[in-house]
Amino acid sequence: MDTEHRAGPLLREWRRRRRLSQLDLALAAGSSARHISYVETGRSQPSRAMVLHLASVLDVPLRERNTLLLAAGYAPAYPESDLDDAYMASVRSALDTMLAAHEPYPAVVVDRLWNVLSGNRAMSVLMDGVPPRLLEPRPNVFRLALHPDGLAARLANLTEVRSLFLERLLRQVSVTGDADLRALYEEVRDYPVPAGGDAPAPYPASPIQVPLRIRTPAGELSMFSTMATFGAPADVTLSELAIEFFYPLDEFTAGVLRALGEVPVR
Repeated sequence: MDTEHRAGPLLREWRRRRRLSQLDLALAAGSSARHISYVETGRSQPSRAMVLHLASVLDVPLRERNTLLLAAGYAPAYPESDLDDAYMASVRSALDTMLAAHEPYPAVVVDRLWNVLSGNRAMSVLMDGVPPRLLEPRPNVFRLALHPDGLAARLANLTEVRSLFLERLLRQVSVTGDADLRALYEEVRDYPVPAGGDAPAPYPASPIQVPLRIRTPAGELSMFSTMATFGAPADVTLSELAIEFFYPLDEFTAGVLRALGEVPVR
């Protein structure tokens, strides 16, 4: 397919992924349904500005906006930096500050594929006992949580957590169309459930629908998490970073995490 005709099908795919008609997209973009149709079928070559505008209206991830530009014959608009680049020094500093400030509670930085890029000391409560093969070359949140040799065997509410995690990952696949995320979903979906891990048990009422209840030598810890991302990113790498913060759901968990945080690092 000629370069000038490749962008149209990609834009059509994103429009359908967002469940918009050509008229819906035209109204949101300040264009006409006829022009959107011409762009999608290759009868009209969109300008660089138009590609970026439609991508913005469709909330296309920055990585895929570059793909759209290349398909239309234009240079990418967003750099993709390595987190270790000097250019990203302020980002690294911010991440280190957030991770350290969250102790004694766990916090972790992940990329678009949920690979762990860094974490604070308190993450050891989740990582302890996980075999090295699940930690190399980088730990992955979904593999750690759902693999039978990872946290799955220690989760007191594995049935609920597994269902929530798979639903979250499948939703992300649907929104992004990311082939690597789909491969990750299909991998973790097919993990066997540890013996006894599929029997739900009653738990006290909680404001969090599916907390993380993990068995540890100190007792069962109950936590929930929140996610944070960088606002208005202009770099592909930065746009795909997220920080997951874990918080105690009860005073027992808070006390255990505080006590573990007071143990000096050897």
